[in-house]
Amino acid sequence: MAYRIGFPFGVQTQPFATFANLNIISTGILYRIILKKKLSEIQWAAFILLCAGCTTAQLNSNSDQVLQTPIQGWLMAIVMTLLSGFAGVYTEAIIKKRPSRNINVQNFWLYIFGMVFNLIAICVQDYDEVMSKGFFNGYSFITVCMILNHALSGIAISMVMKYADNIVKVYSTSVAMLLTAIVSVFLFRFHLSLAFFLGSTVVSVSVYLHSIGKLQLQK
Repeated sequence: MAYRIGFPFGVQTQPFATFANLNIISTGILYRIILKKKLSEIQWAAFILLCAGCTTAQLNSNSDQVLQTPIQGWLMAIVMTLLSGFAGVYTEAIIKKRPSRNINVQNFWLYIFGMVFNLIAICVQDYDEVMSKGFFNGYSFITVCMILNHALSGIAISMVMKYADNIVKVYSTSVAMLLTAIVSVFLFRFHLSLAFFLGSTVVSVSVYLHSIGKLQLQK
């Protein structure tokens, strides 16, 4: 199950972190085209604010690097956001195609190709080491915790797609990134900037506007 991980602000390189926020817009567009779900004008405005808020929260002293990104970088960033948005929306379409099927069974069949490709990569790159030292050589308690965290995150995202939609996933991921940054203050002594507080405010306004737009659309 594909899902997006919310890294603390500043962990990603600034250009990548900024371009990654375009995934918010691409998800909304593809959600409208592929699933043919209507979004109100207020919801579209909320989407733009969400993208702007996440970008603002990630601004730092290296933010001017974005403007120095070559045209190839911009093109690859656009392709990346489109593929990411398409993957999320298409996955939702597949999961909801058979609503009666167990979510764990759907997750298995959706990610079996990933298991196959990972197995091939292990055989090609680490075959000798795996045969001599064992498959779980080097695994620590932290490694196991990270694997469990990723697995549970994937299951949670799949449930969001099955019982809600990609719009909820986008908002939950964005809010999770803000919460990750706050937790990083206590765990990694991460310093929150004025841009972070401004961006968080914009994200909060976006969530409020989206809820209003959704209520208006249901009337």
